[in-house]
Amino acid sequence: MKTENIIFDFGGVLVDWNPRYLYKDHFQNKNEMEHFLKNICTDEWNLEQDRGRSLSDGTVLLQKKFPEFYAMIQLFYDRWETMLRSDIPETVSLLYKLKAKYKIYGLTNWSAETISIAYDRFSFFEEFDGIVVSGQEKMIKPDRQIYHLLLDRYNLKAEHTIFIDDNINNVKTAEEIGLYGIHFESPSQLETRLSLINVI
Repeated sequence: MKTENIIFDFGGVLVDWNPRYLYKDHFQNKNEMEHFLKNICTDEWNLEQDRGRSLSDGTVLLQKKFPEFYAMIQLFYDRWETMLRSDIPETVSLLYKLKAKYKIYGLTNWSAETISIAYDRFSFFEEFDGIVVSGQEKMIKPDRQIYHLLLDRYNLKAEHTIFIDDNINNVKTAEEIGLYGIHFESPSQLETRLSLINVI
């Protein structure tokens, strides 16, 4: 394989984002918090904001459905920055190493209203040659359209491009359209995979 480009997912790969960093200080115990995140402020609900629904619309919809959790739901986006704990330094180090040899792109499921917070906080985003954000495009991974949008926008050949994501379904779709997919599990595992295909 001739590698020219590497596409990174952001959350869970380059940045450590988790709503538990916020809600651990607002619930009496862990079980209550997990129930809230599994049944109320769910991943599926948050993903609709990543798909382009406004934060305010998503919040109001949920508050009407679960009025007893009105204040807790309000916290989700009012205090969203608390969920964005840090970068993942070992992966960021790999990114800088790869940038010396390849073009680097981002493909992320992320709200259009919060992505600027990440850009402002983490300087490594300046290294990217192009980024596609789901909330700005009104489509999310693993929809094939968003992969094709990135490839077309930046004139990339799928067969010369590596795709890295911590969600296996996103990786499977990438592979279906001809990208070389790597399911991210840890920075060391990623480094090993890249070494095995002589990318680093």
